[in-house]
Amino acid sequence: MTPPRLRVFPAISRNRDPQKYIGELMRVAEFADRNGFEGILLFEGNDVFVEPWAMAQHIMGATTRSSPLIAVNPVYMHPFTAAKFVSSLAQLHGRKVYLNMITGTAVSDLQGLGDDQSHADRYIRLGEFVGLMRQLLASPRPVNFAGRFYRAHHLQLRPRLPAELMPEFLIAGQSEAAQRVAKETGCIKMQMLPPDLDRGLDAPGMNFGIFAREGREEARQAAKLRFRDNPDDRELLVLTMENTDSVWKRHLYAGQSGELGDNGYWLLPFLTFQADCPYLVGSYQEIGAKLKDFAAKGLTTIMLDMVADETEMQHVCKALAASGMF
Repeated sequence: MTPPRLRVFPAISRNRDPQKYIGELMRVAEFADRNGFEGILLFEGNDVFVEPWAMAQHIMGATTRSSPLIAVNPVYMHPFTAAKFVSSLAQLHGRKVYLNMITGTAVSDLQGLGDDQSHADRYIRLGEFVGLMRQLLASPRPVNFAGRFYRAHHLQLRPRLPAELMPEFLIAGQSEAAQRVAKETGCIKMQMLPPDLDRGLDAPGMNFGIFAREGREEARQAAKLRFRDNPDDRELLVLTMENTDSVWKRHLYAGQSGELGDNGYWLLPFLTFQADCPYLVGSYQEIGAKLKDFAAKGLTTIMLDMVADETEMQHVCKALAASGMF
């Protein structure tokens, strides 16, 4: 019997330089395409340098099998527009895409866009977005839809998307509202890597980074050289926390410790505004064994923060391979 395979979507570590952004994305995307990753995670937001749909088209044109994971926020587009993009990419490349459904962006960005919905209402809107979009992609007939935020009357998408190219939807939010919508819509629910690594695993998807070497101490020393603590970087995170209502960010921020745990859990890259998630640090075998344990508890999908460096990415691949499921 073939063991289950982990689907891994790499994402580049936080990049503040627009001159390097596209190059780093392409470096990771092409590496991912050559090394068995499902596709690359593409962010959305006012501060993202390149619109993710445009970046997805660029990546799919330069790769042979990549299925990007594209962030979609209803504040930026209508469900019909998103469905048209999915259909267009399928026709152009014969590949499916994955959709990371989000509601979050900076509070100041929401204000700038004139979006005054509450956190809970943004998730109600997200659920309607997923529902209408799925109907548009799958229905052979015109769609009628009557929701609180979206209405459609005899709306049809042509051509209808082949079943094998239907996108899979992920929801990364950690709030009760996010979890409720994920359950109601059947989206893949994501969570952050928990500090104890063992308890609180209740989702098929997880978000974290990996920093690995042959040996445990070598990995820990190299990680501390790559992600250095810096008061200025910590202050950047403080400023962003004052401009967000994100539940998952507040959960991480409440931990506050930048110490590298004995179990390999490390929050410093997040606390210093260098990554959007915790990291797991250790030897190839340690990390591989932990991934195997996660999979036994239901993990199927990983959003993986990666340093856009060929050598570092090779180390990550060795850790993933050690799980026996990549």
